[in-house]
Amino acid sequence: MDVHAVTAALDARLCVARDTFTLDVAFSAQPGEVLALLGPNGAGKSTALRALAGLLPLTSGRLALDGSEWDSPSAGVFVPAEQRPIGVVFQDYLLFPHLSALDNVAFGLRCKGLRRAAARAEALPWLERMGLAEHAGQRPAKLSGGQAQRVALARALAVRPRLLLLDEPLAALDARTRLDIRAELRRHLAEFEAVAVLVTHDPLDAMVLADRLVVIEAGQVVQTGRPAEVARRPRTDYIARLVGLNLYQGTADGRRVTLPEGQVLTTDQELTGPAFVAFPPDAVTLHRHRPETSARNLFPCTVAGLDLHGDRFRVDLTGPLPLAADLTPTAATALDLTPGTPVWAAIKATQTHAYPA
Repeated sequence: MDVHAVTAALDARLCVARDTFTLDVAFSAQPGEVLALLGPNGAGKSTALRALAGLLPLTSGRLALDGSEWDSPSAGVFVPAEQRPIGVVFQDYLLFPHLSALDNVAFGLRCKGLRRAAARAEALPWLERMGLAEHAGQRPAKLSGGQAQRVALARALAVRPRLLLLDEPLAALDARTRLDIRAELRRHLAEFEAVAVLVTHDPLDAMVLADRLVVIEAGQVVQTGRPAEVARRPRTDYIARLVGLNLYQGTADGRRVTLPEGQVLTTDQELTGPAFVAFPPDAVTLHRHRPETSARNLFPCTVAGLDLHGDRFRVDLTGPLPLAADLTPTAATALDLTPGTPVWAAIKATQTHAYPA
């Protein structure tokens, strides 16, 4: 499908002024697309979600779905939440504790006017699709976290929404369950024909579940693109930390990028003008003494801290070029690293990635 030939199902310019915080973000999405709003705590993700849901009116801007205006202060249009064709999966699921799993899924259908028997008959196939038919009569207290999440998703999908909102849907799960449910949720989202918007601060959830990322910091969009593109070319320190890269911004002249403090990084890309340079922590090799090396980038540093990062040690370094290095436990032990240890950090130009800022 040529997405450029299709009118965006979701067209949003969300402007909300609240006390000392202002959200001003714009994005659009096509039918069948999963859009992730990603950002640190306090970035404005929840404000954006509430505006999409109709729980928070826009101060200015515009929100439209399938060509229908939902919120336009300048035109005096505001469609309340209960009249919007949306489904919501909340972080804590918010299942009704006194209702069975089946009746929780049927609740939205009852709100649309279906009688109890008809709503339950329509809800049951959604539970079956989630693999929960045998739990239809159980109340939420008897369900595991993963089962409750699937009931919440079934409830949201049963009303056949044109916009599905997912608010940190995996945050309440333990690590093992989260892994399984993430894969399952991806399968259900791939089958969803309308627009889905995922709000999260977890990069793995965003990378696995979303077709496109919108990264928000301090109420503004700082980067957007497909997950692989954002991961390869981060444009802020926050994004670089999320995807595990060292990131620097400076001015390029050929293969040399000069940073604001005067340090120079040599890369294997030819660039001119404002540029970013990124490289992974495992591209950094550490030495207790200045090495004889072919690496074009060599800096004296001091160990600021060490932390176990998966099966490797993440070493935080201060100095002319603050950076992070990843070492195997064997290498870290051989170097006898402790906070305050002076070292030399080497990075080969071929292991850096430079791109226009």
